[in-house]
Amino acid sequence: MAEQKAFYAITNDEALKRLQTNEEAGLSAQEAQTRLAQNGPNALAQGEKKTLLQRFLDQFKDFMIIVLLVAALISGFIVHEWADALIILAVVILNAAFGVFQESKAEEAIDALQKMSTPNAHVRRGGQVVTIPSSELVVGDIVLLEAGDVVPADLRLLESANLKSEESALTGESVPVEKQTAPLVGDDIGIGDRTNMAFMNSNITYGRGVGVVAATGMQTEVGRIAGMLNAAQETTTPLSENLKALGKTLTIMILVIAAFVFAVGVWRGAETLPEMFLTAISLAVAAIPEGLPAIVTVILALGTQKLAKRNSLVRKLPAVETLGSTEIIASDKTGTLTQNKMTVEKVYYDGQLHDAKEGVQSANPLLRIMNFSNDTKMQDDGQLLGDPTETALVAYGQTQNFDLKAELKAEPRVAEVPFDSERKLMSTIHQLPDGRYLVATKGAPDQLLKRTTQLAVGGEVHEMNAADEATILRENTGMAKQALRVLGAAYKYLDTLPDSVNSDTIEQDLIFAGLVGMIDPERPEAAKAVADAKAAGIRPLIITGDHQDTAEAIAGRLGIIAPGDDAAVITGAELDKQSDEEFEKNVDKYSVYARVAPEHKVRIVNAWQKRGKVVAMTGDGVNDAPALKAADIGIGMGITGTEVSKGASDMVLADDNFSTIVIAVEEGRKVFSNIQKAIQYLLSANLGEVLTLFMMTMLGWDLLAPVHILWINLVTDTFPAIALGVEPTEPGIMKQKPRGRKSNFFTGGVGQAVIWQGILEGLLTLGVYFIAITWPIHTTNAAIHADALTMAYATLGLIQLFHAFNVKSVHQSLFTVGFFRNRTFNWAILLSGLLLAVTILVPGFNGLFHVTELDGFQWATVLGAGVAMIVIVEVVKFCQRHLKKG
Repeated sequence: MAEQKAFYAITNDEALKRLQTNEEAGLSAQEAQTRLAQNGPNALAQGEKKTLLQRFLDQFKDFMIIVLLVAALISGFIVHEWADALIILAVVILNAAFGVFQESKAEEAIDALQKMSTPNAHVRRGGQVVTIPSSELVVGDIVLLEAGDVVPADLRLLESANLKSEESALTGESVPVEKQTAPLVGDDIGIGDRTNMAFMNSNITYGRGVGVVAATGMQTEVGRIAGMLNAAQETTTPLSENLKALGKTLTIMILVIAAFVFAVGVWRGAETLPEMFLTAISLAVAAIPEGLPAIVTVILALGTQKLAKRNSLVRKLPAVETLGSTEIIASDKTGTLTQNKMTVEKVYYDGQLHDAKEGVQSANPLLRIMNFSNDTKMQDDGQLLGDPTETALVAYGQTQNFDLKAELKAEPRVAEVPFDSERKLMSTIHQLPDGRYLVATKGAPDQLLKRTTQLAVGGEVHEMNAADEATILRENTGMAKQALRVLGAAYKYLDTLPDSVNSDTIEQDLIFAGLVGMIDPERPEAAKAVADAKAAGIRPLIITGDHQDTAEAIAGRLGIIAPGDDAAVITGAELDKQSDEEFEKNVDKYSVYARVAPEHKVRIVNAWQKRGKVVAMTGDGVNDAPALKAADIGIGMGITGTEVSKGASDMVLADDNFSTIVIAVEEGRKVFSNIQKAIQYLLSANLGEVLTLFMMTMLGWDLLAPVHILWINLVTDTFPAIALGVEPTEPGIMKQKPRGRKSNFFTGGVGQAVIWQGILEGLLTLGVYFIAITWPIHTTNAAIHADALTMAYATLGLIQLFHAFNVKSVHQSLFTVGFFRNRTFNWAILLSGLLLAVTILVPGFNGLFHVTELDGFQWATVLGAGVAMIVIVEVVKFCQRHLKKG
């Protein structure tokens, strides 16, 4: 069976016949009810939702969470440290609650689409015009449209009287589309070019029309987008992938080392089997960074607070870090890179082309005609309502001190010839004080020139010749090549009005006044933002439903492509001709995508992701929502963005400012850098603990008790690690290349630093223990070993606090970074140090923690080890920097 043609490709009669309806009478009430029962309501379906309990339990499938639960069980039931077990469980539950909250917010995208449905529609039912809820519309219903209406379903237009529809939320095109009823020729015509169709949730801005419902609910273009949102797979962030990989790696290493220590201890026979089991458990607890998920969450939360102060509202915590690894920013054009407001940019009059900012005299006929031949409504508060093209002309007149209200009062409109899409002209007629009439005509320059016989230059009127016409057409073409929307203006005077006011009697023998070139201009700060992004190694792309020439011109003006670089521009139709494999190979050739549909945007994002790139997608329309959800980070617009696009986003720009993205990227890079510092600190400290216990076991020394390890982990891990999360941004961070998807927490020298610094911590601790038993202050063996364990415990805790200063930068000197720039860090170190000292210095805690009082020499030895940690690391960093320079 041959495939049916699309509705836009068939005639009105063919559409009515296929849909089994009648334009004049519409469907009967009984037939409408039958179709409603068969096809369901005109509403968007929602994906199957999980219960609150299911979402909560899903959070415990994460490997690191399982590790934490095991650590809690060990701490409670075996080590009998119930306080620590409860802290770990609290961390797990808090993370699960965050996850449920984030997942619930993500589902708001579909809910927002549902809310966009229009409440009522005007239809013909049984020969009568009735108003019904739009949810009751069925295929075949005849719908009446007029200015101000929201289209209730996808319609094949049957009548169009100057009908214009604003479809930017679907297509990304800022200019309302002029509608007509003739069938279109061609295959796979894009949404923005289907001029005989009206789409659900688009807005009628001008004229009136009649259409037959061709699709409802999930079969509409908006429905297709909702379907893509339901089917979209949640992307995993580089942060979550890194944490998952880190958790698995650490767990395997911990189990191997703990089993080895247990086996060696049992083989040596120095301790009983239960004692060695507790030792192995202590080692495992020492190695597991149980506070890591909570610390990462806190660092991310602090990052979101900073971003919120700079107009970036983060909806999902991992998005903060993902920003820092972004390599591609695929941006919508309209309203994101541009102002989403048509603006006069060029004016041509008196035979010369001028920049709009040069100004036009209020008496100039061009300024007068563009304001008179205009249906813009001026509200009392100064707001302009109407077609964006017409409001741009009036807004320009206001900048030139043209008082339209006063002028219309002196020369009121008395008649008009409305705009018609065939002749592409509009004329208004005004009564002049001297009794004559002024005809003000504007429209397409080529059509206007067919009706002009004279030319106004410098206040005088001349006969127009072929050379004049050629010059005007050349200027028109020049502006069009700059992606400007060009309108021509002409006029004439009448002594009396003809009996019949129409195009034939009014729009003849006109005097040409000039041309106006308009565009939706780029945001003033966008060019710098693009340059900053490029300097940071990020590639910006434009993905828009607008015309190729407009997209290419804006991209050239912003510096995304070189002006005139056609090879970097591709349309949705051209993209359809490439297979996924072919497009994936060619994707790095293109920086501008024009006339694209929603599925194209998702395809572009996916192609870059298959190339291993981390992709950020910005957008504000319904058409952007699937790509926002598919991208590694979706960035919605807070002011102009639809609720759908904001609901599908990971982050929302409160000021719709593209440059805010660059600020957010810098914050994201800082957050990752600070998470790296926290991980370097935690893992090197844990490695030092593991090495200390391992070597004590191998050497047959007395072992640190589980309570020692747990307290050190509790007081020295959490506060300094969180404080490292608010370290200031290191210089030059935006001159580095993006980390990308393949990077991890151990890149940039962090992995090596963790290993050698962890070994150094362990060796210094063991060295202090050795000094304590070699040069004791007591004589009994029990007292000597008690002092040695106390000194080892104090050293292992304090050395980690000293090492926290080293971790302020992986490579830079502490003297460059600054000891005390971060006040939060200073207080965290002080608090941790006090909590550690309390267990040794405050009477009553000694017995609880199995420690003794230390004298001045012993404390000097402990503090000396801490200072040595800073000195040795500084020397190594110095050598590394100079070797790198060499």
